[in-house]
Amino acid sequence: MKTRRKNKLVTDIFFSILAVSVILLATSCARKVNFLSSSVVPAAKGSVKVKQDNNSNYMIKVKIHDLAAVERLQSFKQTYVVWMETDKGEIENIGQLKSSNSIFSKQKTASLETVSSYKPVRLFVTAEKGIDVRSPGNQIIMTTDNF
Repeated sequence: MKTRRKNKLVTDIFFSILAVSVILLATSCARKVNFLSSSVVPAAKGSVKVKQDNNSNYMIKVKIHDLAAVERLQSFKQTYVVWMETDKGEIENIGQLKSSNSIFSKQKTASLETVSSYKPVRLFVTAEKGIDVRSPGNQIIMTTDNF
């Protein structure tokens, strides 16, 4: 009888610890959202990972594959800029995509890692004349759905 009670107690403790661990793991993971298919650059595929840190800031990681060189899209454009729509309805320039080539393949990648104190609702990419623009241009290259 005592052995059964001990086994039940050990089992209950084990499952309690397991449940708490699963909950903590699920809430601490970054949320991944894919960019929608682009009519401007159909080959491009990408995703955004957003994770809230201990200071209530949002770590944002953007990664895009097969994004055409910006010069091939429109004349007078020099860079891709990533924009964030916040939960307050504001649009923020969060940075420039940095392009690179993989060592082992010809696949081009573009990425951006940044931190924001604002909660992102949606991200989108535009082609711009420079990185210091205050508002996005008319043509959206890629966008996500709302998070």
